[in-house]
Amino acid sequence: MSFKITVLCENTVARPGLVGEHGFAAHVETPHGNLLFDTGQGLALIPNAIALKKDLTEVSQVVLSHGHYDHTGGLLAFLGVHGPCEVVAHPQVLRERYWALPDRDEQAPLSIGMPWHESYLTTRGAAFRWVETFHETLPRVFVSGEVPRTTGFEQGDPRMKVRRGQGWEADPFLDDYSLAIKTDRGLVVLLGCAHAGLINILEHVIRCTGESRIHAIMGGTHLGFYPPEHLDHTVKVLRDYDVELLAVSHCTGQAAAARLAAELGDRFAFGHVGFELAVN
Repeated sequence: MSFKITVLCENTVARPGLVGEHGFAAHVETPHGNLLFDTGQGLALIPNAIALKKDLTEVSQVVLSHGHYDHTGGLLAFLGVHGPCEVVAHPQVLRERYWALPDRDEQAPLSIGMPWHESYLTTRGAAFRWVETFHETLPRVFVSGEVPRTTGFEQGDPRMKVRRGQGWEADPFLDDYSLAIKTDRGLVVLLGCAHAGLINILEHVIRCTGESRIHAIMGGTHLGFYPPEHLDHTVKVLRDYDVELLAVSHCTGQAAAARLAAELGDRFAFGHVGFELAVN
């Protein structure tokens, strides 16, 4: 049984003719149907899918990793090409999200949530299926569901905010979802931004699938937004898991990516637009 993952939206591109944008989306081909994991901001999804010869009309479902604009903004463009489609996500994916930038008034964070209201999307064909727990969405392809925070060092990004009454609180990111694909070589874990913590996610999908081998990790890690000691702990655990490939994207950050490349050598890659992983 073969699987193929192709990055369609990311900050960087692999070759001329592709479009880069701050965001993430990946096309996942399986023997039992294709799915789209995230949709980017909305500018790059369609032209990159055409350039990379990925037929979005053959996608059977969309899985949203979390409710930020750079992962959900392309949903409307996708529906315009595809027509009605099932969208798998956590119920909180639609909540308002904010980012407390250091050069802005602390009481006025920047809105970074999904740019489309639920009713606007449903009238254009989005059939939301709310999932809160670990779930097999296609044969051997699993949605993580809510990820328990079990590590002591993955505390989240305090600049990411949600409203609480008249004030603000740190976003708990209950909707931070990843995909886990159970292959003959071990798990392939596809991340959106890993707001739940990369190691928390790995430990969760290992517990839920019963598979301890991690063949590959792809996607955004958010490691560039955390202090250096966080990255130190992450590198140590990745070594312990003996991950065969780490292909980072989007929110990893250049300094963190450089550190990971130095630590992992030929097991490291940039998951830019056009990057592909095929595995049985």
